Amino acid sequence: MSEAVQQDWQRRSLRAVWHPCTQMARAERVPPLPIARGQGPWLFDHQGRRYFDANSSWWVNLFGHADPALNDAIKHQLDTLPHVMLAGCTHEPAVRLAERLSARTGGALGHLFFGSDGASAVEIALKQSFHSWRNRGRGSKREFVCLRNGYHGETIGALAVTDVAIFRDAYDPLLMRAHIVNSPDQRLGNEQAALDDMRALLSERSQQIAAVIVEPLVQGAAGMVMHAPSYLRRLRQLCREFDVHLIADEIAVGCGRTGTFFAWEQVSPLPGTAASDETPATPATPATPATGADWPDFLLLSKGITGGTLPLSLVLTTDEVYQAFWSEDVTRGFLHSHSYTGNPLACAAANAVLDRFDAGQLAVNQQQAAHLTAAFAPLAAHPQVAHLRQRGTILAFDVKPAIERFSERFHLAAREHELLIRPIGQTVYLMPPYLVDEASAQFLACAVQDSLQEVLHAA
Repeated sequence: MSEAVQQDWQRRSLRAVWHPCTQMARAERVPPLPIARGQGPWLFDHQGRRYFDANSSWWVNLFGHADPALNDAIKHQLDTLPHVMLAGCTHEPAVRLAERLSARTGGALGHLFFGSDGASAVEIALKQSFHSWRNRGRGSKREFVCLRNGYHGETIGALAVTDVAIFRDAYDPLLMRAHIVNSPDQRLGNEQAALDDMRALLSERSQQIAAVIVEPLVQGAAGMVMHAPSYLRRLRQLCREFDVHLIADEIAVGCGRTGTFFAWEQVSPLPGTAASDETPATPATPATPATGADWPDFLLLSKGITGGTLPLSLVLTTDEVYQAFWSEDVTRGFLHSHSYTGNPLACAAANAVLDRFDAGQLAVNQQQAAHLTAAFAPLAAHPQVAHLRQRGTILAFDVKPAIERFSERFHLAAREHELLIRPIGQTVYLMPPYLVDEASAQFLACAVQDSLQEVLHAA
């Protein structure tokens, strides 16, 4: 395809498609890149130029593009049962997926509600938390707590517990009021201060607070802000102490991104607590998912659960929450639905993803994380790079001082080095598909450094 034809695709797209997370006036000057096909970690434009998908197309393509095993699972299901409503009906892919995910929590989160995308999963969890308290005669518990700079989606309920100004501020008049407390940013060393802030709020408002929502280990949209499992362990203790639900939003960090299938598997109970006495902590292995974690009341998945093939989200919760809705009274039921809830094609893809983890994917991820660590280590000495950090296969660093339109400039420079990457503000991050060997890790490090030098030189 000629350059002229590719430019025509760009013009047509700008006329007809309203692109997400895009100022369309700016897109006239920086038009979207027309992609013709994908294979493994690579995306190809219509002229055959390739780009390594370093952000896994918004963190979804765990195994790259056009993965044969995922495609085969969807094709097989397509010929059997593409869709059936989950109200009054059920089917094997949904049941099997729910059972397998519950087993990965040791049965602690034994009930799964299906949604369509990450934001809908957040909406479901917020509603289930409030409604379960109301059904138990505690309807005053209707407030929610989120962390500073946290992100949980862009629907009205999800935005109410999101603290990223560029997404939230325009719609602030429409939103319920959530409590925002300090986040435990490891760059600031403020874990104890963040916990103190949370304790103070829960001490004052626990009779009105339904739930705390948190992104375990990594706050994605904040710029890959990382914190330690110790914070989550203490937060779990606080929520138990003050009788408040805890929602773990693993939409971005689940499915192996942080080194365990669920990020929460790294949160063992505090010694001497009821949870630690009930279930001894065991190390996570690919063959035996960790069951010793002190699980939250809700755990949310989306994005990578279908490997970047079809939309699906999941809300896992406890028997206690589930039983709060158990009644012959229909008004006490959870009357929430999506047309494509539990879609068999998406569930088949998700089961194929779990097959990969059952076959030892986490051990592969550990090696890939080591390749990234080694390849990017020299970048820590760069005078304008700060806080090089990594959690599993998520790697990030900040660029100082601030550069106008840094994200856009870096994105365009990286394209010339066969790299598709979108920084968040001044933070460059990689969340690549699970297809990184030593050579590709070195390629990524070189492409990132070369792109950075070009942007710094031009600034």
